[in-house]
Amino acid sequence: MFKAIICVILAWLQSITFSIFTSEEVQTVGVNKYEKHQTFENFGTSSAWWSQTIDSEETAREIARLLYDDETGLGLDVYRYNIGGGEKENPNTRIGDHNRRTESFYVLNEETGEYEYDFTRDANARRMLDMAVEYGAKEVILFCNSPHFSMTASGHASGGLTDYASNLPKENYHAFVDYVLTIADWFVAQGYPVSAISPINEPQWSWGGAWVGQEGCHYSADETVEVLELFATEMQKRNSPYKLSGPESGQLSPEYYEYIDKFFASEILNGFCDTYSGHSYWIDNKHWIKADIGKKFAEQYPDKKLEMSEWCELPLTIDSTTIDSGLYMANIIIQDFNLMNAVSWQSWTAVNGDGLMEIKDGELVVYNRYYAYKHFSGFIKPGMTRISVLDSFEGNSKIVSTAFTDGEETVLVLINNEETSQNISFYGCYDSMEIYLTDCEHDCKQIHSGNFFRETNLTPKSIMTVILK
Repeated sequence: MFKAIICVILAWLQSITFSIFTSEEVQTVGVNKYEKHQTFENFGTSSAWWSQTIDSEETAREIARLLYDDETGLGLDVYRYNIGGGEKENPNTRIGDHNRRTESFYVLNEETGEYEYDFTRDANARRMLDMAVEYGAKEVILFCNSPHFSMTASGHASGGLTDYASNLPKENYHAFVDYVLTIADWFVAQGYPVSAISPINEPQWSWGGAWVGQEGCHYSADETVEVLELFATEMQKRNSPYKLSGPESGQLSPEYYEYIDKFFASEILNGFCDTYSGHSYWIDNKHWIKADIGKKFAEQYPDKKLEMSEWCELPLTIDSTTIDSGLYMANIIIQDFNLMNAVSWQSWTAVNGDGLMEIKDGELVVYNRYYAYKHFSGFIKPGMTRISVLDSFEGNSKIVSTAFTDGEETVLVLINNEETSQNISFYGCYDSMEIYLTDCEHDCKQIHSGNFFRETNLTPKSIMTVILK
């Protein structure tokens, strides 16, 4: 207790001293453990559009290690498995990209003319899931971009034949619920750690019309609520051991707040769901929009949580092999934590040109975004609480930070977006520290482990994670 009091006094005196006497060449940073925000839940990524293409068991194992191993990989928590709409089997598919045509467990028996379940299908994707769990994935979220094509109005899982038309007829709502829950229950019975199902994805987009690029289904806000209410009701009847996640809103800006408000206005969903799921697309670096969504939840839904369940750079403009791509992603993660108070963060496709790695000419290439992600996922663990950062960065938007603690150790992530280095001075009382750095020469490399020291150098265009104990 005496040490804690002394540390608080010293930190306070030091902050005053720095604010008055410190030269502009030194930036000060510390944390306020007593100003607490959201409790962190998980990091994750999606297996959609790539896992089914991995024919090599050796490659699949290496990808799983890189993503989920706590010691040598990212240590991710969540594996998002896509329950496909079956466009690979659809003879009339409109999707040109074969990787976006999914293989379904729901198949037509040519002899009986009835659809049946065949869980031997999607073998490569299931093997990838097996290896992810083997290497440490603690949660599996089963998500749909569309109902199975046989249930849709257009006969396609890629949307309706006109823009902004729901592709799921009301008479098929119950069939869709049974379809998803049957598949989820099978995965649970096999021992997979299914934590949630997510049957609707980006409902506000038009999905369909003259051009299609992937599986998707439009729902109005009212239709979204009606479908999800049926899921919640049936899950209660079945005593399902997993949560209902949704609606994976494609954009969290004010023009789509109707989806949030009607979601929680539903007595059924408000009582059944404690979290709203959304994607951080189209609002990159728009701090005012992200701050507004954070404020909305804090004021209107203080007992609810916001999870960020999908992000990649859209459109992809930054060379994935450069430090700039990693910096861009790291900035988005911090914005989503600090401004939106997101309790979880999950990237879109793990293995793709806009993902964390890619297979090029038969070789697995790890991108800079992977190492940027590791600065967070490798150190910020479920159960940690975000705390406020005290710094002298005011007016310098090129240096950003976030911090989490479990009470024993504090994880501080710093980003220097500047072309020049920054001298950093830490304040507070600690016994030891570890420092990890990504820049033009380092890939989340440990550069210090030992006694606590006050000053370090944040190199140009870099990400630094500091573990304080």
